[in-house]
Amino acid sequence: MPYQNPMPERRTRGKESTGLQSLVQVEKITQIAVILPCAVCIGWLGGMWLDRYFHQQWMTLTGFVLGCVAGMTSAIKLAISLVNEPKKKPGESGPKGGANAP
Repeated sequence: MPYQNPMPERRTRGKESTGLQSLVQVEKITQIAVILPCAVCIGWLGGMWLDRYFHQQWMTLTGFVLGCVAGMTSAIKLAISLVNEPKKKPGESGPKGGANAP
């Protein structure tokens, strides 16, 4: 019987080899840049509304400070998750040793 070459394994392109992973990272960086000013504005406007509703003078500043704290906390969490994201090699599709592993 003649020698038959085995069929080579087909390697599918993973997300990393396409531009999708790059677009996801750009979206996360953009989200970091947008979330801080939005949180500050929401806190400031909420404080102004509370000032007018309760006829006080200190709630605008408190809303501004709380918006700053919330925005910074959220931006730092997003930055940490972006840095700690696992790096996969191209062609690697998921965790090894799972139920679908050969």
